[in-house]
Amino acid sequence: MMHAAVLPSGLAELADWHEGLRAQFPQITVDPNVAFLDSSATAQKPLAVLEAVQDYLRTRNANAGRGSYPWANQTTSMIDRTREHVKRFLHDPEPNSSGVHFVSGATEGLRRVALDWLVQELRHGDEIIVPFADHQANAMPWLEARDQLAARGVTITVHPLPYESESGDYCQQSLAALVNTRTRFIAATHVHHVYGVDMNVHRIRETAGDEVVICLDAAQSIGHLDVDMSALDVDFVVFSGHKAMAMPGIGAIWSRNRRGPAFTPAGWAGSPHTVGILSLSVALEWLQRAGLHDIDTWTSGLGAILTDGLSRLESYEVLGCQASLALDSVVQRRQGIVSFRHNSIDAHDLGFVLESHGFLVRADSHCQARDGESSPSVRVSTHVYNTVEEIVRLVDFLTDLNEETS
Repeated sequence: MMHAAVLPSGLAELADWHEGLRAQFPQITVDPNVAFLDSSATAQKPLAVLEAVQDYLRTRNANAGRGSYPWANQTTSMIDRTREHVKRFLHDPEPNSSGVHFVSGATEGLRRVALDWLVQELRHGDEIIVPFADHQANAMPWLEARDQLAARGVTITVHPLPYESESGDYCQQSLAALVNTRTRFIAATHVHHVYGVDMNVHRIRETAGDEVVICLDAAQSIGHLDVDMSALDVDFVVFSGHKAMAMPGIGAIWSRNRRGPAFTPAGWAGSPHTVGILSLSVALEWLQRAGLHDIDTWTSGLGAILTDGLSRLESYEVLGCQASLALDSVVQRRQGIVSFRHNSIDAHDLGFVLESHGFLVRADSHCQARDGESSPSVRVSTHVYNTVEEIVRLVDFLTDLNEETS
């Protein structure tokens, strides 16, 4: 049994802060015996978001940019304010020239960058670099762009973004060997959806130089970390709102618009997802008030408790960097995402067992691209509403299971 004395640094000091935030999630507090541990798939919504959506639909629901009456004008203004809110949330260093476009989520957003922008920019013989061990959403669109170009007689080369075998981070030395005068574009991920590691994207700019366009999949970092464009120096940031406590069906593309022409989605956009955009604005405001630094400290600490416990159990294999498992590790911690396997229980079966004991986790291949893990795993992903007690209870259950199967 784990005790408070061995909590990672910072968690004990945040106990009151956490208690106040957890109380704002109706879905979480309705049944204390259920631990929702699948926030990487979708985050639960705070009461502020739920109430804002309900109030809007009850009092001023209207389409944007179509009418001149007050409800329509208010909706149009709300959408414009949300664009500016996204820029502030990202610490946009050049908000007057950047753009924010709303999409249904990260998958559509990455595809729009690929097909509405990248296809127009690439020329015969150009090269791009793609992370084939990350999420399929950050691999498939770039191959689709390659195929569209090939149909026009334009051949480009797609290189796999290289990884370090020890840490799972991107390998800057190998990347430097790939980059040349024909390299036009690099796709990357901010926080890996299986390994939970911050992929240190700021190093990519240092390696690739100033001219290469970098597109960042921030689906697992927005809402968990303080994402700062002035520090990362990327050209596109794409994320899903539902993973950041907004409603499903909304996401955003932020474009710096410095390297190459400004990004504009192709075609007629149609009616915007007004409720989703409103929920995104309220969710981002809630996250800022809660404090992204403290959220990061809390979720990373919960992940450290879990990896420390699992590292002591011979029946389990924790995926990703092995040097960062212990509570006293000085190596960069996982951002509240921990994936693992049992050496004799299938991941899907283990997921069902955990669910039957009140732990709601994901157990499958996690939509990984072609070079990802070859076998399914159980993924535990936390957010600010998860408790130390839930993770301790999970470690205790996995410990009992370890003893039964040893």
